[in-house]
Amino acid sequence: MNKINFCLIGCGRISSRHLDALKLIDSANVLACCDIVTELAEDTAKKYNIKNFYTNYKEMLEIEQPNAVIICTPSGLHSEMGIFAAEHHINVITEKPVSISLKQADSLIKACDNNKVKLFVVKQNRLNQPIQLLKNAIDKGRFGKIFSVNSTVRWTRPQSYYDLSKWRGTWEFDGGAFLNQASHYFDLLYWLIGPVDYVMATTATLNHNIEVEDLGAGIIRFRNGVIGVIEVTMNIFPRNLEGSITVMGEYGTAKIGGIAVNKVEHWEFKDYDDDDRFIDNLNTKPLDVYGYGHLGFLSNVVEVLLGKAEPKTDGRDGRKSLEIILAMYESAKIGKRVSLPFNP
Repeated sequence: MNKINFCLIGCGRISSRHLDALKLIDSANVLACCDIVTELAEDTAKKYNIKNFYTNYKEMLEIEQPNAVIICTPSGLHSEMGIFAAEHHINVITEKPVSISLKQADSLIKACDNNKVKLFVVKQNRLNQPIQLLKNAIDKGRFGKIFSVNSTVRWTRPQSYYDLSKWRGTWEFDGGAFLNQASHYFDLLYWLIGPVDYVMATTATLNHNIEVEDLGAGIIRFRNGVIGVIEVTMNIFPRNLEGSITVMGEYGTAKIGGIAVNKVEHWEFKDYDDDDRFIDNLNTKPLDVYGYGHLGFLSNVVEVLLGKAEPKTDGRDGRKSLEIILAMYESAKIGKRVSLPFNP
């Protein structure tokens, strides 16, 4: 096998990131796309020169029999669709979060394990060049003892965004600012700093007619003693302001900011390292908060399925950040700190 055949479920706003990236990968081919809205599926197929389109994902997967399926549907559907694909021996790529509950996530992971297929969860921000540089600095010990870490997500989502579809802003299919918009940032905190001991959080809904929160703040105590603080809001006027990670340690301080952890805003260490030469050339200017990481992510997926690489993110990685977020929700609900592992 020298080419991986894909199908895609869900032709909404994020699907173009995947389809644009797949066009640039020689070893990738898109057989078909699917959406319950016929016009959306048909328009996507025409735009990307995809031969077939469907409105029923089960029918598509049974007829096309791809090597892998990309799931870009509401979060509450990821597990159900992924399990169906796994049971048909199709590798699964799902947008974040992997699911909206740990029970659903575990069912999906188990289905993929039992059917010996891969499960990938999209965590494209790990591949941002400034974030890669930050990860290198941590791995090299340049910070010395890390004392604290901060993540700030200050974006805007108008009411019209939530009104686009009935599933948006619901607990059943979407989740709020923590679970939806800030999912990548919880993943980065875990990936950069390590396992979590406990969390504390508070959330509110102040500016939208939705079930879920539009802002929240939390404290994370990591097992290595580092204290983390995260602030997330969808209420910034008039446009997205910041998506950042700041690491503060004994011998260094670094902030990766911009609107989507795409810009080195502060970089100062006690000792010089050759990586410092790249600082001025690493700043990127994405058109939106999605950044440019989908190409690198899907390139890794293709290489893994061709037997040429190991996965950079998998289902268990996706579960870890989901567990932290759900523990945050529980803390906000009961007004107490919640320890991990979290078993609701």
